[in-house]
Amino acid sequence: MSNLLHCSYFENGDCTSCQWIEQPYSSQLEEKESHLKRLISPFILQNKTEILPLVRSPISQFRNKAKMVVSGSVERPILGILKDQNDAQSGIDLTGCLLYPTSFSALFPILKDFIARAGLVPYNIAKKKGELKYILITESQHNQSLMLRFVVRSESKRPLVERELPKLLEKLPPNSVVSLNIQPQHAAVLEGETEIFLTDQKVIEEDFNGVPLFIRPQGFFQTNPEVAKQLYSTVQSWVQALPITKFWDLFCGVGGFGLHCAKALREKNPNVELTGIEISPSAIESATKSAQQLGLQKVKFASLDSAQFALNEHGTPPDLVIVNPPRRGIGKPLAEFLNNLGSPYLIYSSCNAESMAKDFESLTHYELNRVQLFDMFPHTSHYEVLTFLTKK
Repeated sequence: MSNLLHCSYFENGDCTSCQWIEQPYSSQLEEKESHLKRLISPFILQNKTEILPLVRSPISQFRNKAKMVVSGSVERPILGILKDQNDAQSGIDLTGCLLYPTSFSALFPILKDFIARAGLVPYNIAKKKGELKYILITESQHNQSLMLRFVVRSESKRPLVERELPKLLEKLPPNSVVSLNIQPQHAAVLEGETEIFLTDQKVIEEDFNGVPLFIRPQGFFQTNPEVAKQLYSTVQSWVQALPITKFWDLFCGVGGFGLHCAKALREKNPNVELTGIEISPSAIESATKSAQQLGLQKVKFASLDSAQFALNEHGTPPDLVIVNPPRRGIGKPLAEFLNNLGSPYLIYSSCNAESMAKDFESLTHYELNRVQLFDMFPHTSHYEVLTFLTKK
C-alpha cells in the first residue's frame, strides 16, 4: 500500500483541510501514537496497562460523506469550497477529492445537471441572493444507497425540484433519500432545523459487523466506515466475556457501541439491560429501529442530555458504562459522578485524547487496563482512541 498521497488541491494551495497530507502515512501514525502516549503516560500502570497495536485506515477513498459548498452559476455550478468565505466567485471545485469513494465521481455530474434543471441558483454571499447553499451527501457501504440533502434558503424552488426529482431518482441507487434542508440565515451555518423529505424513504441503512445502523439527516454518523467497523467490533470483543447484566451507553449516537455489546452479551445472558442516552431525537429513533431489527429485548434508548441523565439516575449502578462524548469530553461533574458510581467497568471512546486525559484525572477509582488508537482521520492530527478502565 502506498504510504504517501499526492493531492493537487493541497499542492496548489486550493484546499488545506488535510494538513498532514505531505507526510508519509507511517510518520503520521507515529506522531499520533507519540501524542497519545504523552497524554496517557500519567495513567499507564506497569504490567497492568496494555497498549494495543493501532488500527490503520486506507489513505484514500475512506470517507462515506461529502459536504459541498455550492457556488458558480446555475448553469455551471461549482461543488467544493470557497477560498474566501465572503466571495462567491472564489469557489474551488473539489469533486476530484481523493478522500471520496469512487462512486461519487459519477454522482457529481448528475447533481450539477439536476441543479441546472431545477433552477437552484447558488447562493451568493456578497449579494445575499440565490437559493442553494450546500449539498450534503452520505453513502451506505452496505447497499450503496445515498442521502442527498440540498441546503436552501427557502421553499421557493420546491415545485421545480419536485418536477425534476423523478429523473434524478432514476439515476440514484435504490432506497436513496432526497431532502431539502431550509437554512434561511445569512451566516456560515451548515444546516437549518427544517428538513423536508422529497422521498418516502427517510433513512439509509448501514451494516457494521451484522448490526444494522440507520443514518438520518442531522444525526451524527462515523465518516470512516472501515475503521468504525473495527472500533465497534473491538468494544464488542472486550465486553463479551464480562459478567454484565446492566449497562449504559452515554452519548450513544445511533447506538453503535451499545448495540454491538448487547448483541454479544445476550448470547450468554438474554436478560441483559441496555440504556442508551443521546441528545439527538433523530439518532435515538435510529438506535431504537436497530434494536427492534436485531430483536433485542430490555433495550431502551432515550433522547436526553447524557450528563443530566447519569447525575439524576438513582437506581442500581450499571456493571458497565460506555461513554463516547464530543470533543469537549464528558466534563468534570460527570467524570466525578462516574468515579463515585462504582461500576466495575468503564469504556471511554474519544475523538479528543486531550479532553479524555483531563477527564481521567477525575477517575481516581479506576485504572487504565487497555488503550488502542484508531486512525479515523488520516492526513490530520485527529484520531479516535478507545480505552478500557477497571475499578481498583
